[in-house]
Amino acid sequence: MLKRVLVVDDDPAQRRILEEVLKRLGYETKSVASGEQALAVLDGPEAASIAIVLLDLMMPGVNGMAVLTTLAEKTSMPPVIVQTANGSIEAAIAAIRAGAVDFVVKPASPERLDISIKSALKIQALSGEITRIKKKVEGTLTFNDLIIRSEAMARVIGLGRRAAASNIPVLIEGESGVGKELIARAIQGESERAGKPFITVNCGAIPENLVESILFGHEKGSFTGATDRRIGKFQEADGGTLFLDEVGELPLDAQVKLLRALQEGEIDPVGSKKPVKVNFRLISATNRDMIQQVKDGKFREDLYYRLNVFPINIPAVRNRFEDVPELARHFMARFAAEEGKRVIGFSSDAMRLLTTYTWPGNVRQLENAVFRAVVLADGAELTVDEFPQIAAHVVGFDTQVPAAPAPGLLQRPAYTGPALLGAEATIPQTVEVRDGILGIPAVRQDGEMRTLEEMEADMIRLALGRYRGHMTEVAKRLKIGRSTLYRKMQDYGLEPRPN
Repeated sequence: MLKRVLVVDDDPAQRRILEEVLKRLGYETKSVASGEQALAVLDGPEAASIAIVLLDLMMPGVNGMAVLTTLAEKTSMPPVIVQTANGSIEAAIAAIRAGAVDFVVKPASPERLDISIKSALKIQALSGEITRIKKKVEGTLTFNDLIIRSEAMARVIGLGRRAAASNIPVLIEGESGVGKELIARAIQGESERAGKPFITVNCGAIPENLVESILFGHEKGSFTGATDRRIGKFQEADGGTLFLDEVGELPLDAQVKLLRALQEGEIDPVGSKKPVKVNFRLISATNRDMIQQVKDGKFREDLYYRLNVFPINIPAVRNRFEDVPELARHFMARFAAEEGKRVIGFSSDAMRLLTTYTWPGNVRQLENAVFRAVVLADGAELTVDEFPQIAAHVVGFDTQVPAAPAPGLLQRPAYTGPALLGAEATIPQTVEVRDGILGIPAVRQDGEMRTLEEMEADMIRLALGRYRGHMTEVAKRLKIGRSTLYRKMQDYGLEPRPN
């Protein structure tokens, strides 16, 4: 789904020019001729589709500054880039203080607009991530905070909102990595239990002999090693929500006690002489076929029907490709900030690759793939080369890494210019060993031995030229880490390729 830019400008010629430029950059547009019309759009049903606002400051009636002032009082508004023919410092400062994320002078070049829009979207993604993290900690995450564009997930949200309006037990089904816990948190965040404890238990990660103690708690001295009284997860969730992830992994003995807790609203801590009343909302999740588990005798049928009162099935990523671009951009912005990288977008081929791959590991795999790509990135865009493991599984894509040299020998570099673009690197000293194959000389022309540092510097220069400055490949071929490669380049007067 393309990002939609709201163009606000009273000059019809300027609006048409901006529309064409933005379309060529890959954005959809919506144009209005005044500040009043802009506010009407941002207050209406189209507001949800607007990703960014390109706002002219100098307009009759409600001008750009008035629009900014009004938007500052609202929540969940898209980022605003202001533009004006008056490029004064005072105007830029006033616009930024009023809430704009960037300032461009008309006529802005397509390159300048593209960078400004991508940077604004990145800031918005990071701001949204901070908000999501805060809400997640506070137990107030809602469905509006989730990154969802597909119709398949819209149906999931519809069911989730209905479940949130009641205290009904929910069973969330779906493959590993599709985001079952996020849906569970959103259900709580839109329910009357918002802000109350949200206790997560991974049933598959609990040792079988400790299941009852961890879930239901125990009294001091109730068994060997029970030196203190312990409050179980059910009591921790009192007043809030208990999320049992991979509930199909629960042992049969624990299933009996779970059934009693659901039926009676009370639990029996290990070693306790009387039951304890608990008030909790139960949400379960599984990636297994629970009906088959029941048929195999691994899960109690009566408990299954108690848990499966309100089932919600989350589709795999391969069944909702519309979500991939937005999720990928979100992960890119987050990891670029964490890693200190100046990555602001994806190449068209890279995005086509991501929306073609089937993602067997679902959202979790996509997140890790983007993380790895950001770490590998040397430029401002993520390309197919940063996704070699994904490209290897998709027909029509290939990473552009030069072939490896013959074992034990360095072939003549395919690239004969400077080792890195923008680097003042000298051509390495080489000698022809045989048949055009080059090697690093160990002896100077005066007959004296060269130092190891001199030879290592030449080796790095030769590898940089051989692999066209592809830093990850150079480090791999030299069998050193990327950080070590960068440090050695600085030591020998080489500069990394500029981003």
